[in-house]
Amino acid sequence: MLLSGGLDSTTVLAIAKDRGFAPYALSFRYGQRHSVELEAAQRVAQTMSVVRHVVADIDLRVFGGSALTDDISVPKHESVDEVASTSVPITYVPARNTVFLSYALAYAEVVGAFDIFTGITAVDYSGYPDCRPEYVEAYEKMANLATRAAVEGKQRLRIHSPLIEMSKADIVREGLRLGVDYSLTSSCYDPDEQGRACGHCDTCLLRLKGFSEAGVTDPIRYQDA
Repeated sequence: MLLSGGLDSTTVLAIAKDRGFAPYALSFRYGQRHSVELEAAQRVAQTMSVVRHVVADIDLRVFGGSALTDDISVPKHESVDEVASTSVPITYVPARNTVFLSYALAYAEVVGAFDIFTGITAVDYSGYPDCRPEYVEAYEKMANLATRAAVEGKQRLRIHSPLIEMSKADIVREGLRLGVDYSLTSSCYDPDEQGRACGHCDTCLLRLKGFSEAGVTDPIRYQDA
């Protein structure tokens, strides 16, 4: 289970547990701007009783090229309508999901797992190329060519992305149905030193849209009350 500590991955963790899986969680310290999301991931993993939670250290700052790993300001907006764009935003981290899934693939082989869960979604999102259904399908095909377990025919590995066609409101509703405590989570790209969300980056606005359309209040703290 790829666990960022955000709304989507936490919901997927609840879905995996509801389906009877015993989750091994994997998070990353990859040179991101802040440690708030890792702290959230640790809270979620502990509260939701995963089998094991691993935090892998990699440093994507050596490449830069993203507002999340380089000295580039995180774009802020006044409305969620400004998030939709025909171009990929500067908050896209080059090949991040491919890197993360590759680590998950190695972790899965070691623990004998044949199911990888990810919070990728292609609705109410920022337009990242590695969040599309065709990307997930292509990666799954590659994964079954790249591992000893798959090549030896022991079992086919599957990449699960149960949120990929769900709106943020649907995700919130599903999480609440499964008893997710969203106060444990953090989604913001640019939180302050107290861990409060900015409320104006892409992911904050999409998150707030989801809670609003679901008819419930987002329980996390925001800088602009």
